[in-house]
Amino acid sequence: MNRPRPTLATLVALVALLAGACGSSTPSSPPASAGQPGSAGPPSIAASSPGSGRSASAAPSSAASESSGPGSSGGAGTPIDPANFVSTIDNPWFPLLPGTVLTYRGIKDGETAVDTFTVTSRTKVVAGVTCVVIQDELTLGGDLAETTEDWYVQDRAGNVWYFGEATQELDGGKVVSTEGSWESGVDGARPGIFMPANPTVGDSGSQEFYPGQAEDHFVVLLTDAKVKVPIGSFSGALLTAEWTPLEPDVLSEKAYVKGTGEVREADVAGGDEKLELVKVVRP
Repeated sequence: MNRPRPTLATLVALVALLAGACGSSTPSSPPASAGQPGSAGPPSIAASSPGSGRSASAAPSSAASESSGPGSSGGAGTPIDPANFVSTIDNPWFPLLPGTVLTYRGIKDGETAVDTFTVTSRTKVVAGVTCVVIQDELTLGGDLAETTEDWYVQDRAGNVWYFGEATQELDGGKVVSTEGSWESGVDGARPGIFMPANPTVGDSGSQEFYPGQAEDHFVVLLTDAKVKVPIGSFSGALLTAEWTPLEPDVLSEKAYVKGTGEVREADVAGGDEKLELVKVVRP
């Protein structure tokens, strides 16, 4: 029996209900209120304190304690203190150890897709903060379609921050677009928390903020999910939903496993992208 696909509004409402039912101190917000283009800034990010198991109720500010995370992705002009970041990214949900290579296979835009995520030994200073450089390459139908350099860093509390990306879309080996590229501290762009230190159901916030170019948001759905991908079956997985007001009809779901990171990404509304982890190379 073919059942109608739920609308994005229905899915977002379910996310909000789930977060509220679990009593989170930072209930999720639907895309309509999660920082539309041209707004004063992104919504608050739930930055977890080490060992607390609870999320902060607001984005960390320049006056916040270190355990709430350095700086803020909300509020124009909030300073980022490089001293509050560390050189190693060992958040168990999103560890980025140089030499690690994660390979995903699936489908995107109706074509066979292979995504190769490489943690390099290179670093890049962004907004005064030394970030780890990730090299991400996507092939569609066997042809290189996109290359991206991502910049991540972890704060002393264990939150992983996203400081920007340089992305290129290719056609026939030629660059046809760099849309979506952004760098914290340039043209008003600001970083966001990509992965909290201690994710709690209902934690939500902005992962990036560059109006009109990069406005991804997330909400934690589950911290004890079961997930099966080609590389194996896992319990105790972290499940999140992601969306952006730049593509209001698209809602995606991601699954993370401790010690590995992302194992699956799939559109649940508005798109056909689905990528699952098939291989891990560790240093």
